[in-house]
Amino acid sequence: MNQLKQIHAHTLRNGTDFTQYLITKLIEIPNIPYAHKVFDNITKPTVFLYNKLIQAYSFHGLPRRCFSLYVQMRRQGCSPNPHSFTFLFAVCANRSSPIQGQMFHVHFIKWGFEFDIYTLTALVDMYAKMGLLTSARKLFDEMEKKDVPTWNSLIAGYAKNGNVEEAFKLFSGMPSRNVISWTAMISGCSQNGKYADALAVYNEMEKDRGVKPNEVTIASVLPACANLGALEVGEKIEVYARASGYFKNMFVCNAVLEMYTKCGRIDRAMQLFHEIGRRRNLCSWNTMIMGLAVHGKSDLALKLFNQMLGEGNAPDDVTFVGAILACTHGGMVEKGWELLKVMERRFSIAPKLEHYGCMVDLLGRAGRLQEAYDLIQSMPMRPDSVIWGTLLGACSFHGNVELAEQAAEFLSVLEPWNPGNYVILSNIYARAGLWDGVARLRKLMKSSQITKAAGYSFIEEGGDIHKFIVEDKSHPKSDEIYALLDLVTTRLKFDVSNIDIDLDSIVE
Repeated sequence: MNQLKQIHAHTLRNGTDFTQYLITKLIEIPNIPYAHKVFDNITKPTVFLYNKLIQAYSFHGLPRRCFSLYVQMRRQGCSPNPHSFTFLFAVCANRSSPIQGQMFHVHFIKWGFEFDIYTLTALVDMYAKMGLLTSARKLFDEMEKKDVPTWNSLIAGYAKNGNVEEAFKLFSGMPSRNVISWTAMISGCSQNGKYADALAVYNEMEKDRGVKPNEVTIASVLPACANLGALEVGEKIEVYARASGYFKNMFVCNAVLEMYTKCGRIDRAMQLFHEIGRRRNLCSWNTMIMGLAVHGKSDLALKLFNQMLGEGNAPDDVTFVGAILACTHGGMVEKGWELLKVMERRFSIAPKLEHYGCMVDLLGRAGRLQEAYDLIQSMPMRPDSVIWGTLLGACSFHGNVELAEQAAEFLSVLEPWNPGNYVILSNIYARAGLWDGVARLRKLMKSSQITKAAGYSFIEEGGDIHKFIVEDKSHPKSDEIYALLDLVTTRLKFDVSNIDIDLDSIVE
């Protein structure tokens, strides 16, 4: 920095023009305020320097400065070039400013730059990121030449907005793909709950020898493994991530951590948590606390929660969901109440629906159903179907018909299409011997054409995920599967204590 100040002083004394070099270096440091001061002393700044400053302010999240520089550029008679609009479109995308974006689009056309592929790609990306997919697709279809980033921008836009089917169509039609193309598709599937599809795309990617998964790819596919319980696939991905040096990236570490907690390998998760050590961030703590809580290790979860606070880490709302959930699985009602109160009083974190939901669950499991109902009624926000569904489930467990009817009444308004609520209430009536209530609900379901969807399961075998329902015969090897199942069942009819079934020998 001192050397740059000396160059600046030399420039002012001798009139030597080092300003372009000076501004470029100041932006790299970065010292943008100083760079802007030097810029302001130039009589006629070039479009290159305008673009440099616009790009710098864009990178540091200062969109107003970018817009004012463009206005200044126009007033001083400096003509923008395609790069100017590339940076400005990026600013509008990050700020989600459709009005400014459309204004720059008009200027872009007026200057005759509508055939520049790089700027057009930035424009497609801008509209896609702002959710204006009709405009993005129109531009995309009108482009005579498209490069891979153009395709990637639209695919990512469709995926982000939940239209995974259209993203898949585009992805399938790409003339060539890079790692960003594959990652956009994997990430889109994961974020929209299509976990099996995300793994299928990743498996296809592995077959493409010209593409190597990067840190973002790994961090995108691991949540799919976590939600499917695909431990074997997740372990293989972890081996690859370690060999590639990706464990320096905390997004990857936390994704592996979540995968182990959701797949039930708390021992491996804790081992990794200790391995991360001082690099742990809030996400690491939350993942581990939540994992311990979900798997019934309430004391360990709360111990970790206290350790986190003791080390000076500030919790967030997710941390408290994990802590109260630990109380739920441990039956610690008073501790749960304490956490619900302390999160607002000590940490200024207002309880959300999730916190109230955990507390209703805790009270419900403890049989304090009236207390749970009173809490729902006193909530500062409108309870959703999850809250009422939690109370209904607790009423089913404890056989409380009166509160069950009240919960079911709210659920019939919030989600009248959900057959599960009617089935639970019907079972409560049946256990209480209220057969008129059972008949009434069955008649209601029939007249409303409410049917219970078939439940399905996933199984991981050989790194592949298979989905099936009861008596499912859609699998191409269903005949072999049922033959093997019949053989196992037949053998089990013998003395189970004296038989050792070798499945590999049966298959052979």
